[in-house]
Amino acid sequence: MHTALIQRLVGLLLMLFSITLLPPIVIDILYQEDAGEAFFYSYLLLVVLGFVLYFPVKNARGDLRLRDGFVVVVMFWLVLGLAGALPFVLYTPLSIGFTDAAFESISGLTTTGATVLTGLDDLPHSILFYRQLLQWLGGMGIIVLAVAVMPMLGIGGMQLYRAETPGPVKDNKLTPRIAETAKALWYIYLGLTIACFLGYWLAGMSLFDAVGHSFSTVAIGGFSTHDASLGYFDSAAIEAVAIVFMFLGGVNFALHFAVMRRFKFINYVRDAEFRMYAAVLVFISIASVFFLYQQSIIPEFTRAVREGVFHAVSIATTAGFTTSEFHLWPVFVPVMLLFASFIGGCAGSTGGGIKAIRVLLLIKQGQREITRLIHPNAQVVVKLGRQPVSDRVIDAVWGFFAAYVALFVIMMLLLMLTGNDQITAFSAVAATINNLGPGLGEVSENYASLGDFDKWVLCFSMLLGRLEIFTLLVLFTPAFWRK
Repeated sequence: MHTALIQRLVGLLLMLFSITLLPPIVIDILYQEDAGEAFFYSYLLLVVLGFVLYFPVKNARGDLRLRDGFVVVVMFWLVLGLAGALPFVLYTPLSIGFTDAAFESISGLTTTGATVLTGLDDLPHSILFYRQLLQWLGGMGIIVLAVAVMPMLGIGGMQLYRAETPGPVKDNKLTPRIAETAKALWYIYLGLTIACFLGYWLAGMSLFDAVGHSFSTVAIGGFSTHDASLGYFDSAAIEAVAIVFMFLGGVNFALHFAVMRRFKFINYVRDAEFRMYAAVLVFISIASVFFLYQQSIIPEFTRAVREGVFHAVSIATTAGFTTSEFHLWPVFVPVMLLFASFIGGCAGSTGGGIKAIRVLLLIKQGQREITRLIHPNAQVVVKLGRQPVSDRVIDAVWGFFAAYVALFVIMMLLLMLTGNDQITAFSAVAATINNLGPGLGEVSENYASLGDFDKWVLCFSMLLGRLEIFTLLVLFTPAFWRK
């Protein structure tokens, strides 16, 4: 393992991450508030720490191996998650300890959207902007940007890209060079963010709110600058913008690239994963609207459509925005929406969950086993569209699902061990491992009431979800560390 190379890269990226603390300082000056000092001292600490890591190994060169890539990705998210907590700790009016600060930071970077903060409407604009920025960088920006600039640093990026995108992701290299691939994805991500900002702004948001919510919407994050989330605006136009960009953020960015490169929008329809993703959202939306209206929970039909469709898309894509207290609706709808988040977005998107392509392959594998029961000697091939899927991929999906279920059960039991009820424990793990954010029970509004041990368990859960289980889990296997 190239320890010096890994140390150099982490040091460089830590110094690069420190730059994200400068915009909040500018915002604090513009609004004449009192949080700028916390960001300034955080910036200095991260620059010094990054330089201390970088300088002794500044001449290290070479290509990252696959094993190195896994270590860098995990260290990257863990180190930056902890480093990102500094402004929350140093801004004393927040009155939160390091555990809560780390929870908020990791939740932002993993685009989970679970929060321990209350009274958002009264917080300084710089703190609010920083939370939104964390989600935008975490959505896809940090790793893709790192991969794009690594060739300039003398470090090969392919292994890091593979480590960051485990599982069945098509078109691993969209362009001949990995740096060009990263840049292509970055431009799409940036373009969607700008379009989302303009949509929110034209729909009536202030400039500050439009920027902040465009960051968290495209990142499928769910952080808001208001306690009431998007319900603060009570605007059908703003909700419509959010629905569109939450939907787009949950689509495979490789598919976006394939469509935009040749302007063939039919490629969306031809993609099997996209069809399933869209079908799930349509079904969940119809079911939510029907139940809310038919049961007279929301007696006005147009309002039932607004609430049902918005929350179906928001929860199913794992964005986690809300416009009302959906957790107070009769049990069927909140639980249905929570289970929809297990499917989540598409592979290669900013969405969380198991991913639509894995669920589709699990369904097709189940169909194959039923066919084999009827025709024991038949050679049945699993296909996505017209393309056969190898048994190696099917095995990997089953392995992922087994690990997902086992870890889910363990973390849920750990939360129940500390005194949490079943609904709170189940929904908290579901909301964090699926990078959703809002849960049910005690965590329906925020996670402040949980103990420190519970929050660290859920931080681990958020990292598992963001890194899709195996990237993090592989570091706990003895075989990984053998030479």
